[in-house]
Amino acid sequence: MTEPLRMAWLGHQSRRSGDGLLTYSREMVAGLRARGVKVFFVHHGETPAATDDGMALKSLTGSHRYIISSPRTKRAITDLLQRERVELVHVSLSFSTTVDFGLPDLCHELGLPVTATFHVPYDSRFSLWQGISSALYRVYSQSLAAYDRVIIFSTQQRELLVQYGVPEGSIAVVPNGVDVEKYAPGQSDYKETLGAETLVGYLGRVDPEKNVLALIRAFLDVDVHEQDMLVVVGGGGDRRRLQRRFGGPRVLFTGPVMDEAERIRILQAMDVFVLPSAVEGLSLSLLEAMACETACIATDVGGDGEALRGAGIVLDPRELDGQLRLSLQTLLEYPDFRRDLARRARARAVDRYSLRQNLDHLLTIYESLREPTISLPLAGKAQTLSSPGGRRVDETSGKGATRSG
Repeated sequence: MTEPLRMAWLGHQSRRSGDGLLTYSREMVAGLRARGVKVFFVHHGETPAATDDGMALKSLTGSHRYIISSPRTKRAITDLLQRERVELVHVSLSFSTTVDFGLPDLCHELGLPVTATFHVPYDSRFSLWQGISSALYRVYSQSLAAYDRVIIFSTQQRELLVQYGVPEGSIAVVPNGVDVEKYAPGQSDYKETLGAETLVGYLGRVDPEKNVLALIRAFLDVDVHEQDMLVVVGGGGDRRRLQRRFGGPRVLFTGPVMDEAERIRILQAMDVFVLPSAVEGLSLSLLEAMACETACIATDVGGDGEALRGAGIVLDPRELDGQLRLSLQTLLEYPDFRRDLARRARARAVDRYSLRQNLDHLLTIYESLREPTISLPLAGKAQTLSSPGGRRVDETSGKGATRSG
């Protein structure tokens, strides 16, 4: 890009909880700024943590996942886009019920291209969660069709959106990325502080669709060493209930761990990482565990099976209980096999899921959408026209034309 791109990122931030949506916004905003992009970070509830380049919006209710924005939100976003001479908008969906469906019209009225990352989990198998995710895909598809680009995580997800009417040409498959320099194998004393012989771990939201209960039961059922431990990192609707029932010397619940260095320390100490979700998009916690060279077990939902297959153990969610017990037993009994899978997981993360590759893809998309300028250097007074898609044309009367931008 010849001139630094000025863009608005509509995403998620919280200092009280952590999950993939929050990580995605944090990593993308920081990575784009490191590449020289002028990013104005727009989110709800709290002032930006690292810079004043952005805006914290008021919301009426909800967590960062379920937000009803203030009626003034559209006006506040419009003012920011105009005041800061923003050239492109990127939104991490869902941003808010007020904004998600009207953002394409708002941006196109201002002559700006708009991109959306669609995180809604999915699964192709018939199940309760598949039915819920399919309904959400249908609800969002009409709005997604109006975005200039829709970023999703796998070819299967693209097929679903095309089925529901989103133009195939506007869809870009850009898998999540993890900073493989930061999330990397390293020495960690976390396991020793617990007094654990072998450490099995989970990191993510502790909600019903994540199947943490199934993981706990499988771990307690397998024939393992007395000092083998399970650590559950994260908060959610099921955490306190599960902690009251199962918390003890062999099953540790940490609650949300907001400090990134501490999360990396825990991941580096894990011998086995398990993600037994019923539905997913593409889990950043799975990619982080893979990058930290941890042997991984995950269900074949969303893009997780595609990411892990050949570099870890992929489970059929319809046979979760039996397959999870067998997989845990195998990895706990055979450390050489466990270490081989860990090396494969690290290599897969570096080769296909690095943050650097993710940012490269995003910048290529932005460049393709950025306003080209057409100059017609002839006699007469120039005019600047904006097309609905955000393209600017400089015209003069007479002969001849050159294109630049």
